[in-house]
Amino acid sequence: MITDGHGTPLAVLLTGGNRNDVTQLLPLLDAVPPARGRVGHPRRRPDSLFADRGYDHDVYRDQVRARGIVPAIARRGTTHGTGLGTYRWVVERTIAWLHGFRRLRIRWERRADIHEAFLKLACCLITHRQLRSMCEPPIAG
Repeated sequence: MITDGHGTPLAVLLTGGNRNDVTQLLPLLDAVPPARGRVGHPRRRPDSLFADRGYDHDVYRDQVRARGIVPAIARRGTTHGTGLGTYRWVVERTIAWLHGFRRLRIRWERRADIHEAFLKLACCLITHRQLRSMCEPPIAG
């Protein structure tokens, strides 16, 4: 899953449980839809990518740079406290929001397409909730 800085899901893919996360990094980056940018020039890619030590491979780091994205990936073997956790908790919070949907907390569906449909529907609901909270007028007190 890739989210923006507020935790809004931008792209999500469903894979088997025995797949390494780093193998899905590039397909996830390619799945991010164009976002609003300058008139006539929609943004195709995010500016930067924050990831944990599981994504620390020079091959993937170079491929992310080739796409015009600055990788901020924690290095293996370095001490913790690099500051990436400040940004990564947003993704963890979004995953917790997904677990708030009972059908996603435990996978009951046998068919992957049905489970993926529930996953994408939950992402739409999370995005709708965030947009609604941004548009609400402030409470006068």
